Amino acid sequence: MKFKAFNLNPSIEAGIADAGFVTPTPIQIEAIPWVMNGRDIMGLAQTGTGKTAAFALPILHRLMQGKRGYVRSLIIAPTRELAEQIHDDINSLGKDTRMRSVTVYGGVNINTQIQRLKRGAEIVVACPGRLLDHMDRGTIDLNRVEVLVIDEADHMFDMGFLPDIRRILKRIPAQRQTLLFSATMPNEINRLAKDILNDPITIKVGKTAPADTVSHAHYPVAQHLKTAFLLKLLGQINSKSVLVFTRTKHRAKRLDEQLSRAGFRSASLQGNLSQGRRQAALDGFRNGRIQVLVATDIAARGIDVCKISHVINYDIPDTPDAYIHRIGRTGRADQSGDAFTLITNDDKEMVNNIDRVIGSKVEHRTLTGFDYGVPAPKKHLQDATSSRRHGGIRKYSA
Repeated sequence: MKFKAFNLNPSIEAGIADAGFVTPTPIQIEAIPWVMNGRDIMGLAQTGTGKTAAFALPILHRLMQGKRGYVRSLIIAPTRELAEQIHDDINSLGKDTRMRSVTVYGGVNINTQIQRLKRGAEIVVACPGRLLDHMDRGTIDLNRVEVLVIDEADHMFDMGFLPDIRRILKRIPAQRQTLLFSATMPNEINRLAKDILNDPITIKVGKTAPADTVSHAHYPVAQHLKTAFLLKLLGQINSKSVLVFTRTKHRAKRLDEQLSRAGFRSASLQGNLSQGRRQAALDGFRNGRIQVLVATDIAARGIDVCKISHVINYDIPDTPDAYIHRIGRTGRADQSGDAFTLITNDDKEMVNNIDRVIGSKVEHRTLTGFDYGVPAPKKHLQDATSSRRHGGIRKYSA
């Protein structure tokens, strides 16, 4: 099947051709005709399946008919990175349509967004918090929204955005087409879908499992040796594009500094950075100037880089779903990728959970030439003792 079969507006077909798209992905094949027919959609799909184009193309087709100059489609995303990615895809696919898209998210000057909204836009791609800020200020008019998209709904739930989503829903037209996409279906998202979707078409693509193009390996190593181990590992794999995940933003920043001192072209992507610095890190990673990007889970779903060869979990993720989303950054577009996880004795339960979701026991490897016998410094031992005294409670941050 080719994109021509959808009979999209010729201006949109031109954007598809310029983007190099020829054959639609499974979710595009299933979703686009239903969205074009005005049906509500419940889409279950992992990242990297082409779902952005699955809703962007039929929305652009719809908006080619009717008036312009006001917001007709609202797309809600959980992170700035994902909002920018969707915005860029819309501009690329719709570059010949003269449709205007505006991004709305925190961490940047709100007055710039206000000016862009005043100039008129048919599509707004927004994160919930800043969108509510605009709504409260009266600087955005959503009274004529025809199509609502809620993307990465389960990630919205993980980040605590569902109350904000419900507040937004009360203030936009009830008569609309609604498209909800989620990689998983926790009870809260299932309830949300039942509340807001009208006789929806359910589309499920793939399963909640890693792609077959990804190879997995666990590397047991003591916590205090992880950084030295990572430096040794990076020296051996000789990759041009590695995404490293840490649990906290402070660790991401520190690890980036250590990698830079060791001679790697690295950057961090975490919540303490300004939007400009976050975008610069992403752009550098995409164009190859940055070899290693160290990120918190804020990047697990917002990075759209096709040629990441390795994902390394410096810290093991908290859930099997988080593992799937992290390693979904590699092995994309039919390319192979490797997912390496540094594990400690405290990670046994999550290791078993990952084995179950993959469907087999992940290989445990050792690194030739690495000295595993280096003792922990006294401060590390004291911290570990203190942690045990306090019940092992750790605070995580993005």
